Amino acid sequence: MAKIRWRQQVFRLAAILLGMAVLVSLLRRTGASTVIDQVKTVGWGLVLVIALGGIAHLTKTLAWRCTFLCDTRDIPFARMFGLRLVSESIGSFGLPGQVLGETARVHLLGSALPVANSISSVTLDRGIYIATAALVSISGILAALLLVPLSGNWRLYAFLLAGALTALLVVTGMAIRSRWPVLSSAAKSIARLPWFKNWLESKQSIIESAESNLLSFHRKAPKAFWASLILNLACHGIAILEVYLLLYFMGARAGLLGALVIEAFTKLINVVGALNPGNFGTYEAGNMILTRPLGIAGAAGLTLGLCRRARSLFWKTMGLLCLVAMSRSTQQARRKSLRVFYKVFCSSWGSRCAPVRHERTSNVEQPERANSRIRRAATTSEAIKGT
Repeated sequence: MAKIRWRQQVFRLAAILLGMAVLVSLLRRTGASTVIDQVKTVGWGLVLVIALGGIAHLTKTLAWRCTFLCDTRDIPFARMFGLRLVSESIGSFGLPGQVLGETARVHLLGSALPVANSISSVTLDRGIYIATAALVSISGILAALLLVPLSGNWRLYAFLLAGALTALLVVTGMAIRSRWPVLSSAAKSIARLPWFKNWLESKQSIIESAESNLLSFHRKAPKAFWASLILNLACHGIAILEVYLLLYFMGARAGLLGALVIEAFTKLINVVGALNPGNFGTYEAGNMILTRPLGIAGAAGLTLGLCRRARSLFWKTMGLLCLVAMSRSTQQARRKSLRVFYKVFCSSWGSRCAPVRHERTSNVEQPERANSRIRRAATTSEAIKGT
């Protein structure tokens, strides 16, 4: 196990270094001065893009809040917004980071909500986001077939990719409608391994409850389901608008359909880049490749990727700050609860121990008094004998 973990760490570090080398190579080939000039043409538009990123995170938080089957009035919206940013910042470190980010959302929700509801809501939120991203990707691929002059092989690949995404959506819909026990069956299979057996067996009831909430959500709360679906589609619409505005500020007239094509294939690049923590190099190179068939210069494509990365880094930094603040507040809450518990414990047991102490002192004093009386009687009898 230690060797496997060590190899994984080496692989991740190598992927990061390779991605950074690709990014430096792209900047050298394009020319740093050219990229700086492109960034200057964007100007204050970068602030607008960062603001759009904040609106997108707010919309995602609303979509996530819709996926709860329990009462969430005890959870402030600001805290859920911070948890969303924390999840996004942790999720930037590849596929393990995404799993850890979703786990952090469940953990930091605390005991204010049932664990099964927290797990099902986070899973629903991620699943609906992935499903809507697949819809956007299919639409973008079909738009690319109309806008971009592709060769016969590339058209075939585009049709196959769109067909695979459509099949994935259809299978997911059938699994939900037929209530396939995917999570519980997978947990039972993993529980056969000796390392996870005891832990998964203790969590089996929570997994089954979360799976039940997951499969019955669209039936129990259809309005919340469609609201979450529409809000996630709105998030993807904001991302398309972001691409359009950046290209517009740089003087490239790709139009909204062109922005849809770029965003659709960018989502596929993000899936491939999950193997590369941070997606450094692969994200910027992918943007350069995507913009060229649309008649956009490579420098503009590289600047597009860098500006979107700047927006992402800004909000991920906010997520890390939220993580630090929440960790401190959690520690302070634990200390306060321990102090309250200690005071209650001392006050309750102190009142009970007081009579016992009094009884003990009285029990000790009684023999001493008896002995003193015996001594006095003895001295009195001796005095009488002497007389």
